[in-house]
Amino acid sequence: MTVACAAPIADARSPEAVLNALRGEGLRVSTARRAVVATLFSAEMPLSAEQIAAGPDRGAVPVDLASVYRCLETLERLGLVRHFHAGHAPGRYQLADGVERGLLACEHCGDLQEVPAAALDLIRAEIGERLGYEVTFAHFPMVGVCPDCAGRAG
Repeated sequence: MTVACAAPIADARSPEAVLNALRGEGLRVSTARRAVVATLFSAEMPLSAEQIAAGPDRGAVPVDLASVYRCLETLERLGLVRHFHAGHAPGRYQLADGVERGLLACEHCGDLQEVPAAALDLIRAEIGERLGYEVTFAHFPMVGVCPDCAGRAG
């Protein structure tokens, strides 16, 4: 099982801010790192490492998968990228924006919905009170049935 990174969430506002964060850590800004960052910024939704390796479009030069994983690991360690797992699919990666969120996933259609962390505070408090756990919902989404699928079933 993979574990979410414990680094504080940074704010990856722009590709240059991410590259400057790498430089600030004394890391080289390689072609592969530039390609991964560019792909993440061009994405409209979280991507798997395989999708990132393929590049933002078919005309882009692909980056080997091992380099993508190494880059993503570094970016996550710095708090610039977060990953999560939705069901049995591979992990998905997205840029951090300084805001903690939880995820809801529909077990019928696969829809993912981000929710503000505060929207899950009551659930977190109840679990803490009853079971003693301090929980987060950012690495693995809460799974259920979305309103659209629930409406079709009824």
